[in-house]
Formats: sequence, C-alpha cells, structure tokens
Amino acid sequence: MIAEIIAIGSEMLTPFRQDTNSLYLTEGLNNLGVSVAFKTIIGDNLAQLTAAVRTAISRADIVLFSGGLGPTEDDLTREAVAAALNLELHRDNDIVTDLYKRYAARKLVMPPNNAKQADVLAGATVLPNPNGSAPGQYLDTVVPASDGKAHRKILILLPGPPKELKPLFDDQAKPLLAATLPPRHLARRQLRMPLIPESQVDARTAPIYQQYADVETTILAAPGEIQLHFVTAKPTLDEAQSRVDELTSRIEAEMQEDVYSSHGESLEEVVLLMLGLRHLTLSAAESCTGGLLSERLTAIPNSSRYFLGGAVVYSDALKTAFADVPADLIAAHGPVSAEVARALAEGIRTRTGSSIGISITGIAGPTPGTGPDAEKPIGLVYIALSDGHDTQVKQLNLFGDRERIRWWASQHALELIRRALL
Repeated sequence: MIAEIIAIGSEMLTPFRQDTNSLYLTEGLNNLGVSVAFKTIIGDNLAQLTAAVRTAISRADIVLFSGGLGPTEDDLTREAVAAALNLELHRDNDIVTDLYKRYAARKLVMPPNNAKQADVLAGATVLPNPNGSAPGQYLDTVVPASDGKAHRKILILLPGPPKELKPLFDDQAKPLLAATLPPRHLARRQLRMPLIPESQVDARTAPIYQQYADVETTILAAPGEIQLHFVTAKPTLDEAQSRVDELTSRIEAEMQEDVYSSHGESLEEVVLLMLGLRHLTLSAAESCTGGLLSERLTAIPNSSRYFLGGAVVYSDALKTAFADVPADLIAAHGPVSAEVARALAEGIRTRTGSSIGISITGIAGPTPGTGPDAEKPIGLVYIALSDGHDTQVKQLNLFGDRERIRWWASQHALELIRRALL
C-alpha cells in the first residue's frame, strides 16, 4: 500500500509558510505499514487541484488531503475531489445545525458561506472535528482505471490547521485505516559515516543492498557525513526488523570503522559514549569555530561527565592566557599553523586536567588572515589532539562559506577524537 499526501493552499507556495502536516501524517501512515510515495502542494485553483486528485488516485492507494475545507471561496478540496471522481456533494443538515450551534455558543451570527463546510461527498463518512468548524471526510471507494479494472482507493480529507488535523487523524482516520488495511509493519535502520564521499559509499554498498529488493535503501548526503537509510514492510514487526537488520549488518561488515552510528546517533553522541566507556575526559581550545565544537558536545544531556569544557581562544593573547601557547611561537608561525594547533591541544589538556585535549585553529573567511597568516588561504584549518603521550595534528583545506568551513572543522575534530578512541 502506498499513499500520497496533497497539501492545499496557495500560501504554501510562497517563502512564508511551510507544509508541516505531511511530516506528521507520514509518521502516522508509516506506523500502519503504509509508505508515502508522493507529496504534492497545490494552490487554491480548482482546475489544478482536480487534476492533482486524478493523478494521485491513478498512482496511490491512499490519498490524504490537508487543508481547503474552510468556508471561503478558495477552499476547494471537496469540490475538486467531487469533480475528479464524478461524485455528488450533498449538504448534511446535521453538520449545518452543529455549525449554527457553534456560532450561537459564541454569541455570533453564522455567515451563510459557512454552510459549505457541511457539503459531504457521496458515500463518505463524516469525521467530526471537535477542535474546529470544518469536519473531515473518509471515502473508501472503487475507481475505474485505464486497464479496464476497478481499483479500491481510500481518500481522507482533513482540515489544515495542525491543532485540528492531528487529533482528527489520530482519533478517527487512523483507526478506520487500521481496521481496513492488511497488517503491515515497517522496520527502519540507519547507518551514518563521516567525511566519506557519497560515490565511494555507494560503490562499496550497492552490490549488497541491491540484493534486497524488498528493502528500500536511500543514500543521503548530510553536512560532513553520508547516511544510509533502510526501510522494509512485512506482515510482522519481527520479520521486518530481522530483514532490515540483516542488510544493515552486511553493510557494517563492508564499511567497518567508517560507520560511526547504526541507530541514528549523532557523531557527538558517539564520541561522548566512547569517552564514557573508556573513563576519559575531553577539553577543547577553539579559535575559528568559536565554540561550535563545544556547543555540539554540550547539547547532549549529561555531557559534563566527560566534556570538562575549554576556551574560545579567538585572539592571540587568549591563546597564551588560556592555553599557555608561547607568544613567540604564534609570532613565528602564525596563529593558523600546525605548531600553534599542537600547543593549543597540549595547553588546554594541561590547564583543565582532561585526558584529551582537542584544538581547532583556521581561517574561516570571508576575508583572508592577517599578519603571519596573510598569505594563507581561506579554508586552511589545523586540528590537533593531545592525549598526554602523543599529539597528532591534521591539516585541512576546506572550501565554502564561513558557516560551512566552521561546521566541517568541528566535524573533522569529532571524527579525529572518535578515530583516536577506536
């Protein structure tokens, strides 16, 4: 069973409003073993909306509509579905009565156009809306197809406001679907790999995941990492989970230490977990990232057990004051140098008493460095890690804008820690 979600409203085709209902509906459908294959956003145009309905019922088993059930002239969902399916709309007197009562309770006179919210598709089940004036509708019907056969389709019309849509879907539409659909259960897994090209991941994993036609595999490129998402639907959850776990295990065996997470954990979560397992602590001295690495670590609950803190040593004077970097070393090599990165990592580890010290210094742009760093390119970053026995320094030549360079520098720092802890 596949579904399509149609979000209706011209405002969602502007930069000022986003469709968030589809995310909620997708999760609810997935919990029923239904995959969402299409999402469409349509403006308040009857002809375009009618065409979108016809397209949706030609390719999906279940079609959910969000919005367009209000009383105004541009609320056209009911009319478009009726036109697409050649169905009559009839006015439900009980809904009209409830609407009058709703307005009377607020000591208001109901405008005549509100009565259109009582127009119901022939054969549809009305879904009362306790949180608003527009009821939903649930239509389980049969639609002739181009192959000459008739296909069962389920159409669900829901109001647009999230405070109305969510309870109406959960309390009324979802139970109707659960009672109708064959038992299907979705299982998901996710593998995350930092600082590795997407093409390399696919080249190594495609020969494996292509053997699992019943598992949907998606490769996503996120900032500083590649993610592999696996999902499958089976009659039982155990069967689905077993199948997706089998594929995940084979991919992990291929990628080995390139995989840092197999259940969706972030890189900072994994680093803190590894520090905890080894009873180690971490401190950081950050220059060009301005505390971004520390922010990522401290966003994780209970990180203070293993991340002691550190300093944002943006100026040369604070590199000396907070991490004991000799001023003459900075003058000789420049603040963006392997030598200063090494001294920062060693100095912050000693000053805080941590097991590991990590440092980041670089030129994030948009303007070049000054003084000793004047000839060094934007994107040049040095990261150093000191554990009290040895200090390793990594040089990076990153590209992009300031935000990208800072993020990738923090990602490289976390990965350097993870690799050291392996």
